[in-house]
Amino acid sequence: MAVTRDTIDHSTLTHLVEAGVVCGADVIGQPGGWGVMIKYGMSERALAAQRGAVRIFKKFETLVGYLKEIGIAEYRVNAANFDPAALKAHITRPDAAERMRHAHKSADYDKWFRAQVQEALDDPRPSIPHEQVKAEWAAERAKLLKFASKSKSS
Repeated sequence: MAVTRDTIDHSTLTHLVEAGVVCGADVIGQPGGWGVMIKYGMSERALAAQRGAVRIFKKFETLVGYLKEIGIAEYRVNAANFDPAALKAHITRPDAAERMRHAHKSADYDKWFRAQVQEALDDPRPSIPHEQVKAEWAAERAKLLKFASKSKSS
């Protein structure tokens, strides 16, 4: 199917079908799937995806279900340029697997962190005032610095 600027979106197509002005549809095979040309009045336009490009259905069954659902049960099929081998040539994105691993790690960390926070909230022991904790850690830090300076001079 040639790339065209003259496309029709799902919403417009649905309204045209409801109004009864769609007079035909051609399903056109191509490498990578199936496209649809919608005929209404004196116009013929390709069905557009959400971002405006021509919509391509990888599976014929999905296209048939889509057309039936909006009310188009009859159409012509042109499979001359359909290439099933192109469907099998799966384009991989090397970053996709890494992105998914990262997402799972993030979800695991989030689950762990939330459990730690809830455990702290549920702890029945009394809270320690911030000033007391600061004083205890200042004493500990001074002790460690003194120990470190003795180790350097030896």
